Amino acid sequence: MATKPRSLGDVLQEFSQHRRLMQEELQKIIVGQADVIEQIFAAIFTRGHCLLVGVPGLAKTLMVSTLARILDVQFKRIQFTPDLMPSDITGTNILEEDEHRRRDFRFVEGPIFTNILLADEINRTPPKTQAALLQAMQEREVTVGQTTYPLPEPFFTIATQNPIEQEGTYPLPEAQLDRFMFNIKVDYPTAEEEERILSVTTRHEPVEIRHVLSSKAIVNLQKLVGSVAVSQYIVQYATRLVRASRPKDPSAPKYVQELVDWGAGPRAGQFLIHGGKALAAMDGRFSVALDDVQKIAVPVLRHRISTNFQAQAEGLASEDIVDRLIRETPTPEIPKYEKKGG
Repeated sequence: MATKPRSLGDVLQEFSQHRRLMQEELQKIIVGQADVIEQIFAAIFTRGHCLLVGVPGLAKTLMVSTLARILDVQFKRIQFTPDLMPSDITGTNILEEDEHRRRDFRFVEGPIFTNILLADEINRTPPKTQAALLQAMQEREVTVGQTTYPLPEPFFTIATQNPIEQEGTYPLPEAQLDRFMFNIKVDYPTAEEEERILSVTTRHEPVEIRHVLSSKAIVNLQKLVGSVAVSQYIVQYATRLVRASRPKDPSAPKYVQELVDWGAGPRAGQFLIHGGKALAAMDGRFSVALDDVQKIAVPVLRHRISTNFQAQAEGLASEDIVDRLIRETPTPEIPKYEKKGG
């Protein structure tokens, strides 16, 4: 007897259940940070990369390593330091001699050949080494010498950055920042969450983490997220939001023209749509809503807008500009369809 094919609704509901299970497993270890977790999930299910920005001690590294255990994928961590070389990330060719005394080069893979790469304190290493990640993040491949090697699927880079210790650091160039889908702010826990953290983490009781998804299942779910419907109304809104962030665009409001040096590029609009699709799919919905785009607009746009001296003098950061854009950018008019008489 032939099995009945599952509807898209059934598949989306199953996806939503998987996402809930992932969150439950992660919160056995991580207390609070619900928005951070949701944004990381959204990036994973859309093949995106994340930059986690927060002070030390907020469990950024623990969050990523626990996530790798839940997803049953390969995980590698690189501690970025000033003396780190590009070959320490990508790998290198070494000269080997066989039993017949013939010499040949053999490529030894670096830690970038994994599914989840944690780039810890990415701003601690010079631009030459930071740039070793550019090709991997964009093309998902690495070129060493004259040979290009594909990276395993799925592949995500999750980088961390400390916002307070700027001495001896190398800020990421704008082109590299733009490769990150989300700039996720990891903030302090609430008083209630901090009490729970102190209660749970000082018992030294082992916590068992279950595998929820395999690497193959993640790739399939990425395809599912890509099939979530996006109306022209949502596309128009995302376009308006991005274009309004550019000071030289005719649609830019006066405060953007006065406070912003440069705004977001087209990749920001792509990530708004991709992120909206992920939020809708994780919620078990068929199509992207306006709220989905608005919800992920700050982590998508905050590192793609550069404020000028006037904004800094007024104490305004890029996310303040994004918040105002979300509040004040008009939504497109929904076309009215007249019923034709017959």
